[in-house]
Amino acid sequence: MALHNQQGSAPSANSASPGQRWLARAAFLAAFAAAVVLVVFAGLKTVTLLLVVVGALVVGIAAFFWFLTTRGALRWIWLGIVIVVPLVVLGLLIRAQLLWVVLLALGLAVLAGVCGRAALRRDRAEWAMPEHPVPPPKNAFLVMNPRSGGGKVGKFDLKKQAEALGAEVALLEGPGIVDVAALTRRAVEQGADLLGVAGGDGTQALVAGIAAEHDLPFLVISAGTRNHFASDLGLDLADPSRCLDALSDGLELRIDLGDVDGRTFVNNASFGAYAEVVQSPAYRDDKTGTVLRMLPDLIGGHTGARLLARVGGVTIEKPQAVLVSNGPYETHDLAGLGRRPRLDRGTLGVVTISVSSARQAVGLLRRTHQNGLTQHTGLEVVVDADEAEIPIGIDGEALVVPTPVRCTITPRALRVRVPRNRPGVLPARRPVDWIRLLQLAGRG
Repeated sequence: MALHNQQGSAPSANSASPGQRWLARAAFLAAFAAAVVLVVFAGLKTVTLLLVVVGALVVGIAAFFWFLTTRGALRWIWLGIVIVVPLVVLGLLIRAQLLWVVLLALGLAVLAGVCGRAALRRDRAEWAMPEHPVPPPKNAFLVMNPRSGGGKVGKFDLKKQAEALGAEVALLEGPGIVDVAALTRRAVEQGADLLGVAGGDGTQALVAGIAAEHDLPFLVISAGTRNHFASDLGLDLADPSRCLDALSDGLELRIDLGDVDGRTFVNNASFGAYAEVVQSPAYRDDKTGTVLRMLPDLIGGHTGARLLARVGGVTIEKPQAVLVSNGPYETHDLAGLGRRPRLDRGTLGVVTISVSSARQAVGLLRRTHQNGLTQHTGLEVVVDADEAEIPIGIDGEALVVPTPVRCTITPRALRVRVPRNRPGVLPARRPVDWIRLLQLAGRG
């Protein structure tokens, strides 16, 4: 796995505060207590308990894979197994009077992780993107989609609030399809000194590309459905009106922008199974049904293009899915996805998945299947295929593009205006380094 960590290191034992040292000791105490609880209260049943849990996890993953790759009555039998397995384990724990033991041990394990991460916390300067004070804009131009996010623009009265702060607002309410790019470029010609969007990530990416082209600040308003970009910027997702604070009391960040053959993306570009599914005309009306109907052939390799991804000196052949992101996602979880604590590292993140059997699906738990799940970083990613054109999802927008497809990144290309107070600015969640934690706990 060619994954390069550039997010700073944890504090050394010499530079840590007394509070951090006591947190490190508390982490080891909680971990030791979790083990003691299992041994003392479960006794010889501990090994059996662990085997049952691991076995249930393996069976559950295998059954879920078969649920995705089969059709007809057999598919629903596998789904039944996925549901029944954890219930059986729960019943066995209750019958053996071990449920409270497992819950207590899990609680202590979680406490150990929390204390460990707190002990290894880093200074904000190491993990947060640099912020620069800036004066308020004089001619802000905002695009708002009243249908996005279930009507958040109207629900939070964003247009009225933005206009009260001196911004010009264009609502995408028709009639017909509005050319957002033409609308935005016209605003730039008329002297707009800030561009912003209250809408989905696809619209965000389109206007962000124009803002970067003219070196104008860009305002993100979290009025979309999923708000991936806003989330990674630390913006308030519950109340998008708080994003408008950036118009009167804002800071500026410099972030990277991804590019797919001339088209900007702020989040990611996806190839393979997901991109094939969203291209289906039936997907918009029946998302779940379309996914379940198409996945068996896509995973089995019976339909869809056969992909080949190149990043740096690494080639991944026949992945079922490729995700190229504007900055690497956190890698502490199974899929390597989550959030991007920084968007200014000047590198693309790449995740590929190749799973064609239940054995390989289970192997993802230990990452034993070499090409099952790969994670890389690089400045350029080329995705080729055995077809002249392939579907691609760019920040949720479905397109068809000619192959090969070249993805690049432009470091610090976009000036993003954010409010001074952002509730979602959090350090990266990284696995606890127990060796460093031990060194920290041992200091006087």
